[in-house]
Amino acid sequence: MAVDLINPLASLSDPTLFIEDAFVGGHWIKAKTTFEVLGESPLTSVEPVNGSKISNVANLERARGNLLRKWYELVEKNVRDLAIILCLENGKTYAEAEGEVKYAASFIKWFAEEAPRAYGDTIPSSQANTTIMTFRQPIGVCGIITPWNFPAAMITRKVAPALAAGCSVVIKPPSETPHSCLALTKLAVEAGIPPACINVCTTKDRAAATELAMNSLVNKLSFTESTGVGKKLAGLASTTLKKTSLELGGNAALIVFDDADLDIAVAGTMVSKFRCTGQTCVCANRIFVQRGVSEKFTARLVEKVNLLNMGSGFDGQTTQGPLVNKAAVEKVDQHVKDALSKGGKLRTGGSSGPGSGYFYKPTVISGASTSMLVANEETFGPLALIWEFDTEEEAIQLANSTEFGLANYMFSSDIGRIMRVSQQLQSGMVGVNTGLISAAETPFGGVKESGYGKEGSKYGLEEYQVLKSVTIGNLQA
Repeated sequence: MAVDLINPLASLSDPTLFIEDAFVGGHWIKAKTTFEVLGESPLTSVEPVNGSKISNVANLERARGNLLRKWYELVEKNVRDLAIILCLENGKTYAEAEGEVKYAASFIKWFAEEAPRAYGDTIPSSQANTTIMTFRQPIGVCGIITPWNFPAAMITRKVAPALAAGCSVVIKPPSETPHSCLALTKLAVEAGIPPACINVCTTKDRAAATELAMNSLVNKLSFTESTGVGKKLAGLASTTLKKTSLELGGNAALIVFDDADLDIAVAGTMVSKFRCTGQTCVCANRIFVQRGVSEKFTARLVEKVNLLNMGSGFDGQTTQGPLVNKAAVEKVDQHVKDALSKGGKLRTGGSSGPGSGYFYKPTVISGASTSMLVANEETFGPLALIWEFDTEEEAIQLANSTEFGLANYMFSSDIGRIMRVSQQLQSGMVGVNTGLISAAETPFGGVKESGYGKEGSKYGLEEYQVLKSVTIGNLQA
């Protein structure tokens, strides 16, 4: 992978994929501020799209599937360019960026295949000479708001099912990383997806999200980011009773029992904790290790963490890119200092990285306690804090002692324990003997204050559909 380190964009095979315009009403446009475009163009022009939608432009579900398949093929063809753009704007390593682009493509492929599977039912009626049928229909215009940490995958995980269902979308990508979304949009249009069905409004103005939540022309809102903002948007969306999906904050627990394979547990912890420099919503935020294996596990984890390298994502030796901004570095440092002031023992790391970038050294601290900030706050950075526990019941209680419920992880070789604990953990997802829980075929979503609704899998399509029942009476016997 040869990339010009001085000017990575010069390495693009197709320079037109790096786009600095918004895409509204089928046109690439420049604007004084994108919110003016959002307020005046997309949200006043979505009404005719709402009437036709992609379902009428491509009349059959199978036709929509074919268009999505062409989009998938174009994304696969342009993986290198898309990875360069993603690496440049997000900061994650090129290897992770390339992996994310392929992950993003998998959602397009999955929903290309799900599009023809919008099954209805025939229900036996209690009335004579009567038949009841159900149909799944597109919900209409969908507002899509995505985060910066997965600027490609969070777009396709929401947009692909919306288009597969027959909906049009108005996307507000993150202001930190808009270019991946714009490049994916260009490829979608090249694939033949009707341009009026995809609108991309790049803006820093929070009023844009408010508009998507409250505008009566928007029938569905899908939002991924913080719990605080999600709660506000849910309240605003309730004014029009629009369907809402929220994928919000997490405070994932990772539990290592004394019967676990420690090599597998350490490898799973590395993936869960340090992928994307710890900036994922399903990142292991609290690591609970049974007392009998705690020191052995910690020593092995520290050994692996010390092999990590910070630097430019385009450097093949880099395994840890920068954090998103100065505030992110300051939050990690605050959590580290708080933990050390409350009895934590620094095992490695514990300070900001070299150079002028937003780097923080991958850090491991043992001797954690519930009085520490990390017990209740998501760090969103490369800090692994380790608690000790004695019993299975204690581990479950500690893991569930949070208002969040997105993901949890556990490592054990006892199948009985696996079944007991995984069912008692209060989260929408549980990883068992693995730190990777995300895939196109897997339902993604949380419980409690981590939100509601599912993305990916066969359930992801339903989020963009309404179920209609038709009762036909007075049929001839």
